[in-house]
Amino acid sequence: MQSITLVNWILFAGSALLVAGILSSLVAQRFGAPLLLVFLGIGMLIGEDGPGGVAFSDFSMTYLIGSFALAIILFDGGLRTRLSQFEGVLAPSAVLASAGVVFTALIVSVLAMPLLNLSFPEALLIGAMIAPTDAAAVFFLLRSGGLHLHRRVGATLEVESGTNDPVAVLLTIVLVEYLADAGGETGIFIIGTLIWHGVIGGLLGLAGGYLLVWLLNRVSLPAGLHPLLAVACAVSIFALAQVAHSSGFLAVYIAGLVVGNRRVRAFASITDFHDAATWLVQILMFVVLGLLVTPSNLLTVIAPGVIVALFLMIVARPIAVFLSLQPFRFSVNERLFVSWVGLRGAVSIFLAAIPTLAGLPNGDLYFNIAFIVVVISLIVQGWTLTPLARRLGLALPQTRPDVSRVEIDLPGQQEHEMVGYYIEEGAAVVLSPGASPRWARPVFVVRDDRILEPAMAGGLKPGDYAYFLAPPERVRELDRIFTVSADTGEHANFPLRSGVQLGVLSDLYGLDVEEELRDRTVAEHFDTEVDDEPAPGDKLSLGPAMLVVRTVKDGRVNEAELELATGSADEPPVEPDRFDRLLRKARTGLHKLEAKLFNRR
Repeated sequence: MQSITLVNWILFAGSALLVAGILSSLVAQRFGAPLLLVFLGIGMLIGEDGPGGVAFSDFSMTYLIGSFALAIILFDGGLRTRLSQFEGVLAPSAVLASAGVVFTALIVSVLAMPLLNLSFPEALLIGAMIAPTDAAAVFFLLRSGGLHLHRRVGATLEVESGTNDPVAVLLTIVLVEYLADAGGETGIFIIGTLIWHGVIGGLLGLAGGYLLVWLLNRVSLPAGLHPLLAVACAVSIFALAQVAHSSGFLAVYIAGLVVGNRRVRAFASITDFHDAATWLVQILMFVVLGLLVTPSNLLTVIAPGVIVALFLMIVARPIAVFLSLQPFRFSVNERLFVSWVGLRGAVSIFLAAIPTLAGLPNGDLYFNIAFIVVVISLIVQGWTLTPLARRLGLALPQTRPDVSRVEIDLPGQQEHEMVGYYIEEGAAVVLSPGASPRWARPVFVVRDDRILEPAMAGGLKPGDYAYFLAPPERVRELDRIFTVSADTGEHANFPLRSGVQLGVLSDLYGLDVEEELRDRTVAEHFDTEVDDEPAPGDKLSLGPAMLVVRTVKDGRVNEAELELATGSADEPPVEPDRFDRLLRKARTGLHKLEAKLFNRR
């Protein structure tokens, strides 16, 4: 009976932890903080130094759970990365994810050798374990708390964080194999191993991704099983690559990229399922990692751990970023922000468990240093990302709040699915009747308990329920025209043509525009800075003013307006006297602008 009671208590504790994890997502979005640290603390409380008193030192089980969790997280990262995001950021992201990781590891090793009394390969191993940014932490924090970044910066960070884990894992495993063999392997062997891991892992990822796309589109499954098939195949691709002594982490990320950029059946349900799956496996991984650490052992290395963490955040990561991005014309503010978004997470702690699993000396030292670095990084950097982005002028206003959407998968084909929306007062689709994109086909409208064909319904009205056929991969784009702006400040709006250069606006209205942006037109500015296609209501800051999309034609901004505001829900207020001054200047400048454009024709 005692064993049955114990099982029941375990079930209760596990389910309670699951409920707490689901509810914690609401708190995390409210405060923009990485609350997964709470679950790290829960694991420590359950552990041998906490009230739970559970002695857990199974590194093999930790590696198994960590591999499973990271396979799902990296697959999800690839699933959500559009290849269109790579345009203009592929080169800088690739350099950050490869050379940036190596630079960071080398710089950290310079400090770790004398500080921890380690040889160069051992110090480099510590650098390799804490060099990668954590994809899960970066994805979550960049998408929570209302933080929206300029497209180039945001896309660079997301692509880098999703692709640098495989590089760090490769470097860590190769160094562990080198140290386990007492330095018997040659440099040529190490380079060959890296190439093998990368090439074979990449090929297996491509093959596995296309096979999964074929399965999803060709095999008839009961409703709800498509997400489970995707998860099972992702873990299988990861495991197969690892069995082939290649990079399973790179393979599963590439597989996610393939699936995320192809038309597949039930794509919306797959991504929604992965929202929950990635959150839950992170909770599981953090609890296990917290259970594995022994707080009393941390006391002996707390001082050097803090020094390494601060050195990583203030010296190593910034130097690596500035060196890596130097050829790509990133501004100083952009490089400073990319330097600070070097969040470390469960990946680093997971990698730190590998030396112990391989039987290397100093295994506890690696694990404890990595643990301290991760905790400090998540606390210090995690809570300061949003304020720093706004201070550096890289944050965009929140113009796309969450919208209620109903999704209906259509069996037998994968090119479209049916989505339904409730039409609220102030939605972009009501304010701009021509805002609906051509690729979204209206099906019917529910109004006053009646089902109407689109032609009979006419324009959409508040209180309607509208249903559309849309490509699954573009459903999130459609969300934007059904959102309601949260701005509450006083505004003065002036219409603009999309071909106006930003430099002309700067000269006429006294706006602060960077020199490299002066020749860019309004339409080109939105093409460059906004993810996917621009939509009515999208905004970009231009000094104290805002550029706002009015209409879109063929995927490009057709008409825009210049908005001057005394204050809004997302932006700090402009001083009243400056607002009046800008308003007068805008009214007179509008005529000059039209005259200048007329003379150019």
